[in-house]
Amino acid sequence: MGTVPISLLSFLSLASLLITATALPLSTSSRWIVDEDGMRVKLACVNWVAHLDAVVAEGLSKQPVDAIADRITSLGFNCVRLTWPLYLATNDSLASLTVRQSFQNLGLQQSIAGVQSNNPSFIDLPLLQAFQEVVSSLGNNNVMVILDNHISKPGWCCSNFDDNGFFGDKYFNPDLWVKGLTRMATLFNGVSNVVGMSLRNELRGPKQNVDDWYKYMQRGAEAVHLANPDVLVILSGLSYDTDLSFLGNRPVKLTFTGKLVFELHWYGFSDGQAWADGNPNQVCGLVVGEVKRKAGFLLDKGFPLFVSEFGVDQRGTNVNDNRYLNCFLAAAAELDVEFAFWTLVGSYYFRTGVVGMNEPYGLLNWNWTEIRNSSLLQRLSVLHSPFQGPGISDSRKHKIILHPSTGLCLLKVGFMGPLKLGPCSQSGAWSYSSRKVLTLKGTYFCIQADELGQPATVGILCTDTNSQWDTISDSKLHLQSKTPNGIEVCLDVDSSNTIVTNSCKCLSRDSSCDPGSQWFSLVDSTITSKPTSPILQVNSVLDMFGMNIL
Repeated sequence: MGTVPISLLSFLSLASLLITATALPLSTSSRWIVDEDGMRVKLACVNWVAHLDAVVAEGLSKQPVDAIADRITSLGFNCVRLTWPLYLATNDSLASLTVRQSFQNLGLQQSIAGVQSNNPSFIDLPLLQAFQEVVSSLGNNNVMVILDNHISKPGWCCSNFDDNGFFGDKYFNPDLWVKGLTRMATLFNGVSNVVGMSLRNELRGPKQNVDDWYKYMQRGAEAVHLANPDVLVILSGLSYDTDLSFLGNRPVKLTFTGKLVFELHWYGFSDGQAWADGNPNQVCGLVVGEVKRKAGFLLDKGFPLFVSEFGVDQRGTNVNDNRYLNCFLAAAAELDVEFAFWTLVGSYYFRTGVVGMNEPYGLLNWNWTEIRNSSLLQRLSVLHSPFQGPGISDSRKHKIILHPSTGLCLLKVGFMGPLKLGPCSQSGAWSYSSRKVLTLKGTYFCIQADELGQPATVGILCTDTNSQWDTISDSKLHLQSKTPNGIEVCLDVDSSNTIVTNSCKCLSRDSSCDPGSQWFSLVDSTITSKPTSPILQVNSVLDMFGMNIL
């Protein structure tokens, strides 16, 4: 599963070029993150863990740090959410421990040997300096960094009763937290690739409350901005960063503007086993509605939203995660949000008492040498580039038709079709009229249902019911029409990636079936796509005869 498709490689090369063009520092313009030139910058990040017991960025015993940083850019990511424990910035005894000493304290002799082999310059660095060197390597490879205060006491996160969860917990002294944020913000002031600071990961536990959230998060935000006015200030919500709903009627009050971003976490397990136990259409509709109610509304209020953690078990056997991901990708594309995938890490030095633990949620394999699941990378790639935003809009708003389970988009190939799945950068621009007709912009061609079990077609007589496509089911991800003989069908995809029309499946109640092949998301875009084959236009011929068929 380590081979990356050629079509994906070409996209990732383009993404790497876009990274180098970013004019830093970043700021906000309404719901968008922009560079110094006012151009939208979409944060397409991956999480790199450095907050566990060893307090060393994971993987340095497996690969050279520059090789890891280069791999991140080659995979199309433009930033890293780099985690750190508070005590790294507030406990001088910890911060001054060398990498070697930290590993020795945990009995990790193999990790020592691995770092000596792959990153010999790191082994006797103090932990804080080693952290700085990771940031520097990322900068040398044109990777932006979000510094994420993940936890106070080094270790795996999180639970409601780990005493790291909320202000006033045993390991979460608010004054010490502000001191640590200030020190890190100061330390990285002037380090251009450090573009943001996430103040605290996953606030949680029995002490959490809204009043203290405002009291301390506003205080932390002011401290970070005072120490480093260049960075974005990123605030998380309550209940493991799944709930920002309290901001709906009580805004944050800060002395500065143009730097505030909110973050959200969204996993399949955030809703227990609902995806595996319930009907995917119904669960998707319900969960997306809740996400928009608890966090998505902030986009309409003029704030960027950073989904700073999402991810799946990449072994492919977790039904809950598999169903969730299809829904997540559709929603994330629709909302065009910033994101950070959990996680880059293929394995850990030491996690919850286990040496060398494998990470099935990691993009890289156990020894950090190959991609764990290239098909997942293909699906994620559609999110890497922005669909809209300041300075990058080069065409009128239109739709692309995204197929979340593949990460590909609907394309028209040749003069009269067929309709196929292909790279979204080549999808062409579609319009979705009030009459629910899907038309390729600049042409009279519309999508039509011809016959059950047969390929969908394109035609120019678009007034009949077989040219009308309703978004149905609770997920609103099925596109349903009727064939000329009145049979209701939905768009689907066959084994050759041809678009066909089949009976609509899994619309309600049934929890045993998976509707993923029939899910299509109509995503707003203002970016010009470039079809691989010329689309012949018939407008002038039709206009000669006075035909207005739409």
